[in-house]
Amino acid sequence: MKIGRRTFLFASATAVACNRHRATAFPGYAFVANAGGKSVAAVDLTRFAVVRQIRLGSAPSTVLAHRQRHAVYTLTPDNGTIYEIDAAGLSIKRKLAIGGAAASMRFAPDGSALWLLARPAPSLVRVALEPLRVVSRVRLPASAGGFDLSRDGLLATASFPDKQSVGLVDLQRNEVVRVSAAGPDPHAVIFRSDGRQILAANRSERMLTILDVKTGHTLVRLPLPVEPENCCVKPDGGQVFITGSGMDAVVVVHPYQTEVAETVLAGSAPGAMAIYATPEYEYLFAANPNTGSVTVLEVYSREVIAAVTVGQEPCYITFTPDQQYALVVNHRSGDLAVIRIRSIARAREQSRSKTAPLFTMIPVGSDPVSAAAVAV
Repeated sequence: MKIGRRTFLFASATAVACNRHRATAFPGYAFVANAGGKSVAAVDLTRFAVVRQIRLGSAPSTVLAHRQRHAVYTLTPDNGTIYEIDAAGLSIKRKLAIGGAAASMRFAPDGSALWLLARPAPSLVRVALEPLRVVSRVRLPASAGGFDLSRDGLLATASFPDKQSVGLVDLQRNEVVRVSAAGPDPHAVIFRSDGRQILAANRSERMLTILDVKTGHTLVRLPLPVEPENCCVKPDGGQVFITGSGMDAVVVVHPYQTEVAETVLAGSAPGAMAIYATPEYEYLFAANPNTGSVTVLEVYSREVIAAVTVGQEPCYITFTPDQQYALVVNHRSGDLAVIRIRSIARAREQSRSKTAPLFTMIPVGSDPVSAAAVAV
């Protein structure tokens, strides 16, 4: 059979077009915290398969990736132990017990340390990464529901639900400098990106209390249509997204204008959220645990552009560092759903269909709750 030059050129161009957006493997691992299995699953993202279960002494709650150190840090809250896992060797490199239970953990803004919210003796604990050791403790006046750090790393804030208040902590002096009334049942607290205001989520009251950092005074209390259980902040700090019981929607707050801007329907009972941001696209991914799906909103237009069926009870969403894949942790079904971001963009371009395909599903263990991806 003779093939003409025009036919050959057309076929070649078609092949190039088809291959241009072909999915590629990510050269690294996803680490998934399995609370039920008391382990961290290492998922090879070149093969999309679990290659090792890293056993811990207790159930992990959080796993954080430190990309410069090529390591992940996981917390077992019951015994307040931090495990440093070498991302290349897939093994525990170091561990540290802070002396007592810990509720949550996050990196200092400069990446040099971890901050933990300790219980039952309420305190904020700073753990240096090199060497791995406790370097300071800030005693808190009451049991805290949540905490946040200012972007410059100089201040912290913590909520005290039983005291209906919020504390401001000077991290250079290691002391609480002010406790301010914040309304009933404050839990999640976040700094505005410039550090001048604190946003406190009053769960049972369905309010958002905004306080001035300099004076501690309440500036405004914003009624919400949902119980504020999950908060997600746009990278530039200009929008805060809130979900919770009461409405199948995402509430959009403009912190600099101190206003609720919009309420956007986002599937059934949206919960955990994550923002995917590039110069080309900004998407808000919202997990829908009741329906085993993820709803994707375009941040600028606030339109639902795609829905992806994942697994049972999605509870956590993160992205690979190359921004090619979204990783969704499914708590009940014990697996990791992988969504190719390009399929979301394609669903947006083809407005006739708002259903995007799942790239793959990986069984990871019992009761997974968190994940992080690291290149090696």
